Amino acid sequence: SDMALNPFSSGTRLRDMIRAIRACKTAAEERAVVRRECAAIRAAISGDGQDLRHRNMAKLMFIHMLGYPTHFGQMECLKLIAAAGYPEKRIGYLGLMLLLDERQEVLMLVTNSLKQDLNHSNQFIVGLALCALGNICSAEMARDLAPEVERLMRSRDANTKKKAALCSVRIVRKVPDLAENFMGLAASLLKEKHHGVLISAVQLCTELCKASKDALEYLRKNCIEGLVRILRDVSNSSYAPEYDVAGISDPFLHIRVLKLMRMLGQGDADCSDYMNDILAQVATKTESNKNAGNAILYECVETIMGIEATSGLRVLAINILGRFLSNRDNNIRYVALNILMRAITVDAQAVQRHRVTILECVKDADASIRKRALDLVYLLVNDTNVKPLTKELVDYLQVADPDFKEDLTAKICSIAEKFSQEKLWYLDQMFKVLSLAGNHVKDDVWHALIVVISNASELQGYSVRSLYTALQAYSEQGSLLRVAVWCIGEYGEMLVNNVGMLEAEGPITVTESDAVDAVELGLNRYSPDVTTRSMCLVALLKLSSRFPSMSERIKQIVSQNKENMVLELQQRSIEFGSIIQRHQSIRSSLLERMPVLDEAAYLVKRASATQATIPAYKPAAVTPGGLKLPNGVAKPAAAPLVDLLDLSSDDAPVTSAASATTAPSDFLQDLLGIGGTNLSTAGAPSSASTDILMDLLSMGSSPSQNGLPSPGLSSPALGKRTKSTIAAPQAVDLLDGLSPSTSVSGLEDTRPSITAFQSATLKITFDIRKQPGKPQETTIHATFTNLTSSNYTDFIFQAAVPKFIQLRLDPASGNIVPANGKGSVTQGFSVTNNQHGQKPLAMRIRMSYKVNGEDRLEQGQVSNFPPGV
Repeated sequence: SDMALNPFSSGTRLRDMIRAIRACKTAAEERAVVRRECAAIRAAISGDGQDLRHRNMAKLMFIHMLGYPTHFGQMECLKLIAAAGYPEKRIGYLGLMLLLDERQEVLMLVTNSLKQDLNHSNQFIVGLALCALGNICSAEMARDLAPEVERLMRSRDANTKKKAALCSVRIVRKVPDLAENFMGLAASLLKEKHHGVLISAVQLCTELCKASKDALEYLRKNCIEGLVRILRDVSNSSYAPEYDVAGISDPFLHIRVLKLMRMLGQGDADCSDYMNDILAQVATKTESNKNAGNAILYECVETIMGIEATSGLRVLAINILGRFLSNRDNNIRYVALNILMRAITVDAQAVQRHRVTILECVKDADASIRKRALDLVYLLVNDTNVKPLTKELVDYLQVADPDFKEDLTAKICSIAEKFSQEKLWYLDQMFKVLSLAGNHVKDDVWHALIVVISNASELQGYSVRSLYTALQAYSEQGSLLRVAVWCIGEYGEMLVNNVGMLEAEGPITVTESDAVDAVELGLNRYSPDVTTRSMCLVALLKLSSRFPSMSERIKQIVSQNKENMVLELQQRSIEFGSIIQRHQSIRSSLLERMPVLDEAAYLVKRASATQATIPAYKPAAVTPGGLKLPNGVAKPAAAPLVDLLDLSSDDAPVTSAASATTAPSDFLQDLLGIGGTNLSTAGAPSSASTDILMDLLSMGSSPSQNGLPSPGLSSPALGKRTKSTIAAPQAVDLLDGLSPSTSVSGLEDTRPSITAFQSATLKITFDIRKQPGKPQETTIHATFTNLTSSNYTDFIFQAAVPKFIQLRLDPASGNIVPANGKGSVTQGFSVTNNQHGQKPLAMRIRMSYKVNGEDRLEQGQVSNFPPGV
């Protein structure tokens, strides 16, 4: 009667509790029901009610699945496991696996119960113990119970063997050292007939291969025949209802065996040869009209591409992928594209045969398939097929979804830049892309196009006419407008006079007024875009010199921006109007055509800007030719100092450049936008010091350094470098606050010399000395040797160290390094490691010099300091 009055007593059935919880309309009601039920279960636990213990545990598991705390019932699991009956053990082990994990200390108490149950005469109780051990086994339990599991793997009962093999997988994962105990047993299980045992044995073999190289070699020698036999038997077996899936006999066993074969055959030609025949049989006999068959074919292709298969077998695999691409299922097509991207590195010719099908996938309705197919097409492009493939992609650009156009344009532009064998074809493709998707083209792409046009003098007339014609039809494309406006400003007279006509080109009639109209249209249409409007103003200013008759009209157009809210446009308008009206005598020379832009320098800067976005530090490799440095241009801060040495924020580096300056150090810090940095310099021109420091710190680049006309905001440049001068030691004191070190050679501890840096052009050796009693201080004497046949002039050595290291450079012995090693330049510097014994000495070095007036640059990292430095 009491039980009937209290629906939340420990005697309530699980079904009634679930019904009460589901009847709750709010979360608060549910929490109240669970709270009352948990209180009743606690009371039952305290009263040691054995009769209802299994029912309470079932309730706790349901409450646990709802997300409520159930830690108070953990000991009840152990009591149920210790019970004699199977029903109690079953609910106890289930609760153990749900309510506990291997990190719980209470789990150690169950080890003895598990050992007893593993030796139980009832096979079902043994199965419960194996199942629990396979789910929550810790490393300690694995070591304690591994012998019992090994013994059970020799059992006559198939279910016990299967569960013991699966339990062994967990044991090997937790304690890889035990792998050798299971190698022989795993190989012997592959001879069984029961599919459950086979699939468990294959899974165990796979785990053994991952855990131990010895196990991998053992299984290669002893299991290949067994795996081939299993795969042949299961492929040729007749209909078996218990293993059949959609007409395919046990596809799960198929896939597991194929995965293990891939692991065994990878990098082993003998094993791969033994597998070739059975893999060809599976690839040709498996039906592809069912999903289970496609899964087997996919795994078979993965295995063929992963082992040392014959070329014929690889072609067969790629043909299967080609069939996948024609499947209506999006998932099948997507995985086929994924494998083909890897297969192209193995057999590109076989993949090329399916180029038409892959191109169709670029036009697919599914966005993920489109993107993956586009990546694959990009990998398929070579010198022979670049033109037809590019034409297909450009044609599709007209109808592509707006969301896909950005990826598509990026790939087309990259292909055109990478594989363009003639500039005319490259320009045509870029003009098409700008016309169809100019709003999706990135800035660096149209910057590069301007550089190419600047260098192609014979195609400048063709370019400006093509862009003008495209602008009439596609004036809404921003990047097209920018390039067209720049070209009209530079080559306006070529547009009007039809200069540089090509044979296949028809003449067009464009007046001076038409050219000005095109620029004015851009100025008025793109009112929010400051960059475009700035370029339009510059183009109008240049046209005022090219077309003197249009000067008055151009002055009126420019003056419309004198009261513009954007300061940049207002300033340009006032200054340009003044040039047109008052400075006609210098206008023609001031507005001459821009000199040819340095294409090689721009490409180098573009590549370095791309690499600068990669956070991980990689040692820079500079070719003997060196890199050209722009002269007298300051770089805006773009990267923290810590990126120089790729150290943690606690170890921000302190930079030191071998250059002298008369400006105070806080001015340099202000200019660089940094604080708290000690700068030590000696022996370089003051006007170039900021430029050199920014180069050392890789602080980014301004648009003008990329070899482009500055279309947007104007940026002032620092003064040009002057001849190098040697600064007095007092200048060093002003910058780093340290007095020059005086060496006492008789008391110094001399260490072996090291080669700090060596390339094909330059060698640097460090002579290292330590002061007795001062282990944190090191004096280094650097010797610079020229390995080429040309003298190095204006030689400057720079170094950077973390902030826990203090560095002071002495002036160099000179700034000219003689050719062919017939003399050298020396320079001393002292290093104080404030964390000596805890952190080793780390240093980045950079050398700049001139060869026949051309700037060169080399850099590297010194990581071979002797121990104790």
